[in-house]
Amino acid sequence: MRLLLVEDDTMIGEAVLDALRGAHYAVDWVRDGEMADTALGSQTYDLVLLDLGLPKRDGLDVLRRLRARKSTTPVLIATARDAIGDRVAGLDAGADDYVVKPYDIDELQARIRAALRRGAGQAGPAFSHKGVSLNPATREASVNNVPVQLSAREWAVLEPMLSRPGVVFSRAQLEEKLFSWKDEVSSNAVEVYIHGVRKKLGPDFIQTVRGLGYLVPRA
Repeated sequence: MRLLLVEDDTMIGEAVLDALRGAHYAVDWVRDGEMADTALGSQTYDLVLLDLGLPKRDGLDVLRRLRARKSTTPVLIATARDAIGDRVAGLDAGADDYVVKPYDIDELQARIRAALRRGAGQAGPAFSHKGVSLNPATREASVNNVPVQLSAREWAVLEPMLSRPGVVFSRAQLEEKLFSWKDEVSSNAVEVYIHGVRKKLGPDFIQTVRGLGYLVPRA
């Protein structure tokens, strides 16, 4: 999953960035509202972690512009603004959740997982399909209740397809979920990780759609 972190405080940003990357998210970090607006207009993210008190453009304006573009990307506001009116304004502008600084990193990650589940239409904590289960909270994977060890990148390429069976993901879309701006991307990276998943889950669990990409079949 690829996240956009919008935070101008260097100390907070570095701590959150380290925690999210440690949880195997691909994360891009921007430090002002103009950069956030540009990133959201040119890149697809699975979730945005948005501060409000930003240089150049207020976070609430960034959020309103995002929703004006009809984007359904989940947005979690993380800010020092703790007044009820600020919370109401943020949620009414289109935020999916609102957390006040200083926040606990574990709680923040739990809220991120919850927002990602809602975005994928999942109620429970795990994604399950055809005997394969992924639990983002524990990073545990299993096949017919037998644990399977997936690398961070194998997990990242499998999770979006497992959460949306029948949906075709192009190689470019999967690369977006695997890598942040600063990562070096080899031309066959997606194929390498899909090959690894197939070896562990079976050769037909992920199917190739010639000329389009890859999917986990519905049936």
